[in-house]
Amino acid sequence: MITLRNVTLRRGTKVVLDNISATINPGESVGLVGRNGAGKSSLFALLSGKLHEDSGDFHIPSSWRMAEVAQHMPETDQSATAFVLEGDTRLTEVQRQLAEAEASDDGMAIAQAYSDLHDAGAHDAEARAQALILGLGFRTSELDQPVDSFSGGWRMRLQLARALMCPSDLLLLDEPTNHLDLDALVWLEAWLKRYPGTMIVISHDREFLDAITNVTLQIQQGQLTRYGGNYSKFEELRAQQLELQAASFAKQQEKMAHLQHFIDRFKAKASKAKQAQSRVKQLERMEKIAPVLAEAEFTFEFKEPANLPNPMLAISDAAFGYTDDEGQTTTILTGVNRSVLAGQRIGILGANGQGKSTLVKTIARTMKPLAGSVTEGKGLNIGYFAQQELDVLRPSDNPLEHMIRLARDLGPDAKQPSREQDLRNFLGTFNFSGDMVKQTVGTMSGGEKARLVLAMIVWQRPNLLLLDEPTNHLDLATREALAMALNDFDGTVMLVSHDRHLLRAVCEDFWMVGRGVVGPFDGDLDDYQRYLLEESKRLREEAKHAEAQAQQAAAAPAPAAAVVAPVAAPVEIAAAPSAAPAPQGDQREQRKLAAAARQQLSEKTKPFKKELEQIDKKMPQLTAQRDALEAELAMPGRSGADIVEAGKQLSSINSELDALEERWLELTEEIEGLTQAAGLA
Repeated sequence: MITLRNVTLRRGTKVVLDNISATINPGESVGLVGRNGAGKSSLFALLSGKLHEDSGDFHIPSSWRMAEVAQHMPETDQSATAFVLEGDTRLTEVQRQLAEAEASDDGMAIAQAYSDLHDAGAHDAEARAQALILGLGFRTSELDQPVDSFSGGWRMRLQLARALMCPSDLLLLDEPTNHLDLDALVWLEAWLKRYPGTMIVISHDREFLDAITNVTLQIQQGQLTRYGGNYSKFEELRAQQLELQAASFAKQQEKMAHLQHFIDRFKAKASKAKQAQSRVKQLERMEKIAPVLAEAEFTFEFKEPANLPNPMLAISDAAFGYTDDEGQTTTILTGVNRSVLAGQRIGILGANGQGKSTLVKTIARTMKPLAGSVTEGKGLNIGYFAQQELDVLRPSDNPLEHMIRLARDLGPDAKQPSREQDLRNFLGTFNFSGDMVKQTVGTMSGGEKARLVLAMIVWQRPNLLLLDEPTNHLDLATREALAMALNDFDGTVMLVSHDRHLLRAVCEDFWMVGRGVVGPFDGDLDDYQRYLLEESKRLREEAKHAEAQAQQAAAAPAPAAAVVAPVAAPVEIAAAPSAAPAPQGDQREQRKLAAAARQQLSEKTKPFKKELEQIDKKMPQLTAQRDALEAELAMPGRSGADIVEAGKQLSSINSELDALEERWLELTEEIEGLTQAAGLA
């Protein structure tokens, strides 16, 4: 296990961890939470050996193998598969030993190396590496592309795949979801749930933490506190703890005031001096309960739009795509016919590369439609947060200079105060106070840059917000503030995000972008996750089928006629069944064999189908129970104990539903596999 006893850790003059103690047991999945700058990354650096404790005892088993995602951008012309394959450090080491043995012609060492290669899983290593790459959103055609050909976000996905490829007892993941979209995130969740080792994760995605962790460690004001349970359970326990602490503090303050009043009243009287002195000692010995010092919550709001055109915009028979530098046009979406109304909250769903960002960029006017029209309502004012919006900020300028330039560009028609003090006051509402307004953007954290972009959007008083992955650099508190601000916004919101909590909290309608079209998605995020799992299974089956066909084609012997007439041979063979039907006896034998095969398949699949029927009966019952509990929790006037109990039941039902859905997919895959193996697919 990992143990920390009275550990103090400093970064420069700042005490990051102050005399903390904690234990992490083998096999636990731990969520490490805390505000930006609280010390989460410093604790990771301690665990990985990059930093050493200033005092106290830190122990991690020496035999444990550790894997973490390298934070540097890889620069290599290796193929994506080869790069990820190198993440298997054990396999790489054995391959090196084999090369040395072969170079020295050491027969015993060569034999041992081949045995070790088998133990290291060399036979399926490439398949495992490619499964990780495909799971994280890459296409099959990209498996052999050089790493350098991918953009920064995709290269970081390859770094994540490389870390997952590494055999490990301890897995450290620092914001693994930052460069993922929703389909890759769902896949990663499923993979991490099966990880057998000890895992510690830093993430600002609460649903991700809820899905994969069973322990939460909170860093706050230099202290480390352990809570049993995932992030939602941590919030519940933390609230109870704060409430209890506040009550205990108030009670102690009342007792101390009573003792002090007695001392002040009787300390001058000789007859009461002894009792007064006794109370002075009692007051001195009393262990003081700390007051609840809640961290200041960050909140902001979008200003009321100057007007609300309805509809906001209408898209008619449009085609969206891009034109490259050589004038070549690539169409991504066709036949788009959608309208956006005032006050709508639209979540845009779709797998990576299907055109979500293309849709948003075209609506935001940064790209032009290739065909059709996008008609805007009169007075449409767009506030656009792009994935690359942080790169648009000028690194050498400070927040105040950005706001001065924005106020000047908008001009007096914006009807916004533009005096420097007004701009300073406005930046203060986004936690840019004092000297921070003069800090250069290049020295800021990702979260601070994101807050500055949000501030600039709010200043423009938009009536349509286009948000493309706005939460990538925001901590949990700021994400919560964004959700609240969006819910209070009077205008229209169109949101692309992998943060399911934000999508659930904000969006009422969903659009699906995929297979070249844009349409409504009739369902919620749970339905979408099921769709993603089924789509992933379909693609895997297609890949397996294509691979099997390729193997059969490669193994099939060349027909004799091909030697004489290779071009005509396939035509002759293809025509043979209709030109010369099989004898009647052969047909009866074939039907008999097919019937026997179906009978055997029925016997093999019977228990799977029976279990599927039971699951199909049980899932609607659990769904009804879940809906009833959610309705109960929404009712006002319920006691805290009732809410806690209902919450426990709801958590248990959700867990059971997740398990049943996963089992349903496993059973259908088993049945399909048996059907294909029997040749009856």
